[in-house]
Amino acid sequence: QLQLVESGGGLVQSGGSLRLSCTASGGTLAYYGVYWFRQAPMKEREPVACISSSAGSSNYADSVKGRFSISRDFVKNTVSLQMNTLKPEDTAVYYCAAASFEATTAPGSISCTNDYDFQGQGTQVTVSS
Repeated sequence: QLQLVESGGGLVQSGGSLRLSCTASGGTLAYYGVYWFRQAPMKEREPVACISSSAGSSNYADSVKGRFSISRDFVKNTVSLQMNTLKPEDTAVYYCAAASFEATTAPGSISCTNDYDFQGQGTQVTVSS
C-alpha cells in the first residue's frame, strides 16, 4: 500500500517561496499520476498542480500558473511542488495524492481533477501579508 508524506510547509511572508515534497513509501510513485491540492478553512478543496506518471505532462490551476512548478524525482520516489511569489490567498493545508488512472483534458494532457487512490496527511502553508 502506497503511503504518502508531505513536508516543507511553514510560515512565509508574502512574496516568499516554499518547496513542498511528497515522499512515497510502500510502493513506486512512478506508477502513479501525482496531484497536489489544497484546502483552506471554510473553502472547498482546490486542485493546484499535477504531473503524469511519466512526467511528460503537468498542469496547474490558473491561480498558481507561473508561480508554482511541479516535478518528479524518480530516484528519490518523490514529487515536489516549488511555490514562488506566494500570496496570502495561498494559505491552506496542502495535500499530495496519487492515482493509477490519470484523467486527461486532451490526449497526453493530464487533468488535475481526478479521483485519488492514495492521499497524504497534508502540510500547512501560511503566507503572511
